[in-house]
Amino acid sequence: MAKIIGGLTTSHVPALGAAMDNGKTEEPYWKAVFDGYERAKSWIVEASPDVIFLVYNDHATAFSMDLIPTFAIGCAEEFPIADEGWGPRPVPTVKGHPDLAWHVAQSVILDEFDLTIINKMEVDHGLTVPLSLVYGQVKEWPVRVIPFPVNVVQYPPPTANRCYNLGKALGKAIRSFEQQDLRVVVFGTGGMSHQLQGKRAGLINKKFDLAFQDKIGPNPQALTKISHLEFLRESGSEGIELVMWLIMRGALSEQVKEVHRFYHVPASNTAVGHMIFESQEA
Repeated sequence: MAKIIGGLTTSHVPALGAAMDNGKTEEPYWKAVFDGYERAKSWIVEASPDVIFLVYNDHATAFSMDLIPTFAIGCAEEFPIADEGWGPRPVPTVKGHPDLAWHVAQSVILDEFDLTIINKMEVDHGLTVPLSLVYGQVKEWPVRVIPFPVNVVQYPPPTANRCYNLGKALGKAIRSFEQQDLRVVVFGTGGMSHQLQGKRAGLINKKFDLAFQDKIGPNPQALTKISHLEFLRESGSEGIELVMWLIMRGALSEQVKEVHRFYHVPASNTAVGHMIFESQEA
């Protein structure tokens, strides 16, 4: 059977990928950021997952104003790396796990959460940067990945409460997969507070971010009450990405062990947040 052994949250700032790709990780500006992921690198080796279920948002790469799914799941054998305007990142093609992905899609849809099933899709920095942060620069990803895009770009995005409950349905679906013994880690990516445009461009709210980190482990239900307006006001126009952390948290057990926490400002005008949790299954 499949077992969810833990969850990991991280920002997916595109500049982090560029810094890695261009050999800048030891430069003073970037070193403090990348040092915060050393524990993640050792933890992922210790956890040795077979599959990463990676919740992220597409940045108008696979999707556009022509097609905007609220929740989608990648069921393909592999996912090529997207060209986001300066060529694809020099990272390996992402290998999927169709059997588990289709099982999850069936289970979650029958639990009355609508998913868009995707059999062909390129993946952008929202997915590849988190993988690079924990696995480094590799010739082949040592894990299968199920992409799970969430719309947090075009209004209206899903609510925090909807995302947390979807996470619970995902957790149930993964645990009910009986065809193969699998160790699964769920990634929730995006955030933390940041705004990339308008009069408030560059907004970072450390107080809000740290309170979010304090609550997501022991009291995620409190975070489900945050409205769209509050996210916008307190964490900027892109802070809504934090609802994807709640999908991760919902998929884990009720009780979790916090293994690692990291917070850093600045990283390309963004607050970088990162956490690791281990499920405490009964």
